[in-house]
Amino acid sequence: MNRADASVPASLTQPSSDSRVLALEAQLKQALQHIADLEARDALKTQFLANISHDLRTPLTAVITHAEILRDGILGPLSDRQLDSISGIISGGRQLLDQVGEILTYARGAANQLTITRTTFDFADVMAQLSALNESLVSKKGLTLVTDVQRGLAPLHADREKVFHIVGNLLGNAIDFTPQGGQVWVRAFSIQRDGIDELVVEVGDTGIGISSEHHDLVFREFAQVDSSASRQHHGTGLGLTIARKLVELHGGRIWLESELGEGSRFYFTIPYSLP
Repeated sequence: MNRADASVPASLTQPSSDSRVLALEAQLKQALQHIADLEARDALKTQFLANISHDLRTPLTAVITHAEILRDGILGPLSDRQLDSISGIISGGRQLLDQVGEILTYARGAANQLTITRTTFDFADVMAQLSALNESLVSKKGLTLVTDVQRGLAPLHADREKVFHIVGNLLGNAIDFTPQGGQVWVRAFSIQRDGIDELVVEVGDTGIGISSEHHDLVFREFAQVDSSASRQHHGTGLGLTIARKLVELHGGRIWLESELGEGSRFYFTIPYSLP
């Protein structure tokens, strides 16, 4: 260092406090703008999903309806091979319609447009309806379905349709991921936690199970534990995300207990008193 450099005050060679503040403010504004851009893109994505899902439901429903007209012989008799083909169209159409419905529900949840309408009902009635709906599928897969609803369980004050959706999703997954000869079950009982009465529902199976490192993953949107193109179990990856949203709207919680190869047990709670 020469004498000229040594004589220059340090304050002239270092940024002033004002310039540092200005630089930080500029960085903050840039970060806030980036966040705003991401939120705007997310809102557009959500709106797109809602729009496309809504627009797909009408033509899909029309396809299924016309296929059912052909199946029922309204337009004339069909051969057995034709009936089998029509049944495949109806089955595939309904599956696709269910997936479109999941996407629409997810989009509404992401936009905070999901609400609950509480009525008073018996959870045992929900289970009876779900058991009847899944009876043929359970029989076809050679599974055993066991339901155990606590006797004298108090009526639930909740959104019946959404509670039905939650249990139906969990039960459908249990059936789907349990190999032939296995067992699936639904248990419902009440507990008191922190002075609050809660309904607890357990949906379990003796299926393939989920390794502990994937327990959080299964509740994330569009997540698939097996994301390969050759995976055996297909879906939108939104079912458990929606179930968690619906449980939380009721003020409850949902969690998983499972080990790979040891089956799975999903639990959720619904408070009896308003959250």
